[in-house]
Amino acid sequence: MSSPPDDVDLSRAWIGVAAQVWRRQPGRLERAAARLLRSPGLARALLTTPSLLLPWLIASVVVLAAGAAATLGSGQPVTALLAPAVAAAAIAYSYGPGIDPAWELSCSMAVSVRMVLLARALAVFAVNALLGLAASAASAASASGAAAAVTFGWLVPMTAVCAFALAVATVARSANAGAAAGVAAWLIVVLSGQVASGHFTAAVTDPVLFLPYLAIGAGCAAVALYATRIPRGTSR
Repeated sequence: MSSPPDDVDLSRAWIGVAAQVWRRQPGRLERAAARLLRSPGLARALLTTPSLLLPWLIASVVVLAAGAAATLGSGQPVTALLAPAVAAAAIAYSYGPGIDPAWELSCSMAVSVRMVLLARALAVFAVNALLGLAASAASAASASGAAAAVTFGWLVPMTAVCAFALAVATVARSANAGAAAGVAAWLIVVLSGQVASGHFTAAVTDPVLFLPYLAIGAGCAAVALYATRIPRGTSR
């Protein structure tokens, strides 16, 4: 790698980046998060999560609303099939080398990278679970019983797919890779279920799959924790 030109002050540029991320005054939500987490820095890192920012949230709402409309029109639980994919893509972006404006700053905080990642992952999962539940409830209100039966059935596969996406993102150090892997894995599961049973909804309705989903989720969570460990003898 070539050295930067003599007239480029990297330290000054880095200070400018830090100032842009951290200069704004905390809002009510951030102050509440700071009190809950007992760390203003962790609260700021949480609220700068790319997949918790307004454009991403709007996109998620639009996709799930389209799924709810399709469920109402067809009687098929489309929302249950969309929710895990949307959540997997979102949670991959809770780990953000190369895409998160606060990534380097988060790594330099006194709070561990694992704590930042845990807070972000839980918040992203909770937000997407609530969005999915709202979409499922809206579509089940006047759809057939098939939609109501899987309102909660997709939460278990959603956990597994999200853990897989996060594991890939942390190992590859790429949010894009994690999102692509999570969506692709869920698509394969849905299509495999359709081939095996003749129903697209088998991925969220077959109770035989729930134990494997939980095992995959636990294993991928362990991989994510291992990938974000701090080797002995090193410092962040």
